[in-house]
Amino acid sequence: MADPTNGAEAEEELVDYEEEEAEAVTDAKGGEQVKKGYVGIHSSGFKDFLLKPELLRAIKDCGFEHPSEVQHECIPQAILGMDVLCQAKSGMGKTAVFVLSTLQQIEPTTPAEVAAIVLCHTRELAYQICHEFERFSVHMPNVKVANFYGGIPIKNHKEQLENDPPHIVVGTPGRIKQLGKENKLKLGSVRHFILDECDKMLDKLDMRGDVQDIFKMTPHDKQVMMFSATLSKEIRPVCKKFMSDPMEIFVDDEAKLTLHGLVQHYIMLQEEEKNRKLNDLLDALDFNQVVIFVKSVMRAKELNKLLVECNFPSICIHSAMKQDERLQVYKAFKEGQKRILVATDLVGRGIDIERVNIVINYDMPETDDKKGNGADTYLHRVGRAGRFGTKGLAITFVASETDSGVLNSVQERFDVDIKPLPDQIDASTYMSTS
Repeated sequence: MADPTNGAEAEEELVDYEEEEAEAVTDAKGGEQVKKGYVGIHSSGFKDFLLKPELLRAIKDCGFEHPSEVQHECIPQAILGMDVLCQAKSGMGKTAVFVLSTLQQIEPTTPAEVAAIVLCHTRELAYQICHEFERFSVHMPNVKVANFYGGIPIKNHKEQLENDPPHIVVGTPGRIKQLGKENKLKLGSVRHFILDECDKMLDKLDMRGDVQDIFKMTPHDKQVMMFSATLSKEIRPVCKKFMSDPMEIFVDDEAKLTLHGLVQHYIMLQEEEKNRKLNDLLDALDFNQVVIFVKSVMRAKELNKLLVECNFPSICIHSAMKQDERLQVYKAFKEGQKRILVATDLVGRGIDIERVNIVINYDMPETDDKKGNGADTYLHRVGRAGRFGTKGLAITFVASETDSGVLNSVQERFDVDIKPLPDQIDASTYMSTS
């Protein structure tokens, strides 16, 4: 409440506020709304969401100043407990939407009861999301977060649930379902149910079945939030079956999903020319870190071996590795110990490594029942570079008619013109100066 003796100052503050509000209204109508609206969004701060002081401190510690467009759209509704179905570009901070809105709403109990459950389709993504919860709850020492996924002995998880139960659980469906069925993970007090990369989770019937089983273990009255960069018209109604009158934020024009800071090129070549070309590119290009995508575990191993023999600072990650080994590689790359990561599509979605500014599709993503839509996979892969509006470069090897078909469908669906890689490419087009 303003001090009534200080009328002049209060009046002056009020005038400033009204002027700001009037300008925002003008922005929202006609004229140059896109440009002004964009500036308006980024000139607001996280404090405008009226978040807990502990959260604002953590946001400041992380160096975030202004919310992204999707955060600006989603967070105010999400912290009110609304169901949210959100499709937005890769790298625009979708994870922070559900992490911040969940932490804002949670009132940690003693002893701890599970209040929020976050499901994702890979162990690496579960690990990363858990880390985000820990990062933003650093000033909330009473909030406990736990990570449960396969590849780790289940007795470890059972012991953790008994001795140090969490308020927030992040994990993969198989392990969460198993712990829930054995009544080791008690889900009767869950208030927030979140799916990241929800299309991937609900597309395959076996994983969808696991998600449904876990969903049924939680109370009827809860907040449901789902996020992805790609949400087909077919999967959207499936998502909504889990929800009650959700707020839908989605890009109806898929052309808007392409990343504006990302330069995209392709190279036509024969299969046997790929290694030589890759060598030349890694020698010629300036890069902070590179992710090279291949289509199989065997190819990941072989290509990584080849790069190491050629003295490139390379490591690889794939699904045939043991869980602790996978996390070790992921951490080493994230911390910048190695500059080149050869990967299968295991890290094609959601994995967020700031220094990656080049993605090379050594193998074009395939379209089939097991791997899904190649154009979707392409979008997620190249989204590893150029995160949160920074610059990046994506180069795709095209070695067959099938590869050409996928590239054409990417160009048509996302309305992007991907040109052949020129002989010389200016580093300033894909390297951020800061």
